Amino acid sequence: MSNVLLVTIDSLRADHLGCYGYERDTSPVIDDLAADAAMFENTFAHACSTRPSFPSILTSSYALMYGGYENISEERTLISEVFDDAGYRTGGFHSNAYLNPEFGYGRGWDTFFDSMTDPGTVARLRQYVKSNLDKDGIIYQTLATAFDKAERQAGASIGSAYVDADEITDHAIEWLRDGDHRDDFLWVHYMDVHHPYVPPEEHQLKFRDEPVTERRAIQLRRKFIEDPQEVTDEELDDIIDLYDAEIRFTDAEIGRLLNAADDVWDDYVVAVTADHGEEFREHGEFSHFAKFYDEVLHVPLVFDDGEHAGEYTELVGLLDVSPTLVDAAGLEIPDNFYGHSLLSLTSGNDWPRTEILGDWASEPGEERRFAYRDHRWKYIRRPRGEELYDLTEDPDEQNNLIDEEPDVLEEFRQAVDEHDQTIDDTHVDVEHIEMDESVKQQLRDLGYRE
Repeated sequence: MSNVLLVTIDSLRADHLGCYGYERDTSPVIDDLAADAAMFENTFAHACSTRPSFPSILTSSYALMYGGYENISEERTLISEVFDDAGYRTGGFHSNAYLNPEFGYGRGWDTFFDSMTDPGTVARLRQYVKSNLDKDGIIYQTLATAFDKAERQAGASIGSAYVDADEITDHAIEWLRDGDHRDDFLWVHYMDVHHPYVPPEEHQLKFRDEPVTERRAIQLRRKFIEDPQEVTDEELDDIIDLYDAEIRFTDAEIGRLLNAADDVWDDYVVAVTADHGEEFREHGEFSHFAKFYDEVLHVPLVFDDGEHAGEYTELVGLLDVSPTLVDAAGLEIPDNFYGHSLLSLTSGNDWPRTEILGDWASEPGEERRFAYRDHRWKYIRRPRGEELYDLTEDPDEQNNLIDEEPDVLEEFRQAVDEHDQTIDDTHVDVEHIEMDESVKQQLRDLGYRE
């Protein structure tokens, strides 16, 4: 057995890392890791936001299987459960409300930090207003308007949507150093690359002469969420500067985490990836809503087991992350993992994956959305219609060929129909989780729509 480290980064698109060809020096730590490790150039998420994407990462199953992603069914197996059953000490550290134990993610962990901590005085006051005042009353309306206006016009940061990378790293390092000489499995998820982008000034100065103030950063965030088409080219440049600085900040904290792991562990395997990417108006909006375009689906994946290195162009899905880590530890891969171990690929064996499937639905029972791709084609099925793109000729996915390629369309429709049937075949009833108001507010602060 070996120690295992999984690092996930929220909202990190692959093409903003140096090792994936980005011209800015956003990721020196990840780049150095990739130089001596296996880097998978064509890794894709199976969903377009955190909540439906993480089942693929941590349970190697699709979002809509087993009753959907709202609550992680007992029919799924979390990677933490695999390592826990094998006698590992398990630690998970994150700051995303959708990954809390109440949604099923707490199974199999000896230590699980989910960051629902003190959000600050102003945020507590806002929470009190929302929880204790009549929403139709004049006092509630006045105070709610004041909070909203403060954030939009003054650029005030109303509370904290997540725990910063340095604090998450501190918790993880403390856990590492408190080990009891068992083999360890550690998962650390960083939220800082997710908006609101308010990176430390020192990291902003890597990309611009003067830092963007926190006030302006919050104002920009409100604008690109509420009025994306009104964002000017200069504002877009500022937004991307902030995004890149958040990557640089997170990268530095990953470096600190890896240094601590080097000090504590004699040997370990590490994977670094993301749950999804981020749109910067390539298809009309910002952030990562229910779309299946590559700016949201193409994510990095670097895997270092000390034995295999190189760049791999084969199609890889986030479903393949957990089987790889379990296999690298010499453990048996569960039967209900739907991905493949990348050790097959890095060892020169045949790689079975020829396509990437994605699925999503806003609520259980509502119409499903799908994506299906191979190296050349991308097919998207949504309630409003279908889309088909030739990625070789149209990598930006702008020219819909749905009426021009009937044979390709029929093949992909059939593949999606078969996947749709698999979702039905694995269906189980899961408990609906009613989020408490503090969780809902944290998600609103992150820009999630209810």
